[in-house]
Amino acid sequence: MTDDLATLRLLEQLIARRSVTPDDAGCQALVTERLAPLGFACETLLCGPDSFRVTNLWAVHRGSRPGPTVVLAGHTDVVPAGPLAAWTSDPFVPSHRDGLLYGRGAADMKTSIAAMTVAAEEFVQAHPRHAGSLALLFTSDEEGPSTDGTVRVVQALQARGERLDCCIVGEPTSVDRLGDMVKNGRRGSLSARLTVRGVQGHVAYPQLARNPIHQLAPALAALAATTWDDGNEHFPPTTWQVSNIHAGTGALNVIPGTVEVDFNFRFSTESTPEGLKARVDALLQQHGLDYSLAWTLGGSPFLTRPGSLSQALGDAIEAECGIRPVLSTTGGTSDGRYIAPICEQVVEFGPINATIHKVDECVRVADITPLKNIYLRTLERLLT
Repeated sequence: MTDDLATLRLLEQLIARRSVTPDDAGCQALVTERLAPLGFACETLLCGPDSFRVTNLWAVHRGSRPGPTVVLAGHTDVVPAGPLAAWTSDPFVPSHRDGLLYGRGAADMKTSIAAMTVAAEEFVQAHPRHAGSLALLFTSDEEGPSTDGTVRVVQALQARGERLDCCIVGEPTSVDRLGDMVKNGRRGSLSARLTVRGVQGHVAYPQLARNPIHQLAPALAALAATTWDDGNEHFPPTTWQVSNIHAGTGALNVIPGTVEVDFNFRFSTESTPEGLKARVDALLQQHGLDYSLAWTLGGSPFLTRPGSLSQALGDAIEAECGIRPVLSTTGGTSDGRYIAPICEQVVEFGPINATIHKVDECVRVADITPLKNIYLRTLERLLT
């Protein structure tokens, strides 16, 4: 296990590429250039229309003995930087200040991409005849709609009859210090657009109109007050939240004809999409609304119970950081939801997430090599 600047230098190169989703901006080519000479079979899958072209990388190194297929997964795309004037330094120029490396994607998740790549390099160099297979799955469509990224690679693997055994997704899961939290599952995400129809009219003659906002208000309060489930030992209770409300013409004297409400469930394994939909419908019907619903299932919940992967990763974190991670299922969704159907064990682990998607996103320089070492130690446990 080397203690050099290889991971930092690769990370700086990655940050310098403006890979705003879905543009990979050459990040995956950098990875391929490093892995291909070491015997990795590197396959690039270009997916999606020309207007939203997604780059996916599937790189595999086959060992010489039977063993599991272990995957390191992540995304090379980043969210937009926002107003450049708000940043202390250019978000696409890696900048060092006070022990921190600043740049868009530093935490989410180019540090993990760099650490995984260098860990894979060092592992194969040290163990060229390892057991099983080591693979890397990187996409440029995680921060966007996620329709042509990891899900498309998984579909291709399914068509080939390939199954995975263990996967670490490099999401930034650490909270206060590197290694304090590992995600061993995620809640599901179910969204909907509710349209309630009324009758447009003049505000001075409400008897000639029907205000859909007024009609919706009691139902909205009832939805907000509903307990959907109590969660379980692995998941917090299901939550329901409104994200947008749209109504009106902009004029102050017109009762709107419709109101649209966007809402989202983050649901545990105690609830199902079908059950949640049925309960929402029943409540809206009870309030006598003239409505329609358009549902979108963003992802189902998944859970990896403690096993060989969480044990190996936990031991690696303890050896490198001196702490034992907490297993958690909190937070949003990740591409783990697409991998879980063909992979028995999926966990997420990466750097501190305090600055993700923020202005002046950054990562502690002192955490970069330890993160690489954690991935490397985990590979050694599972594949040697």
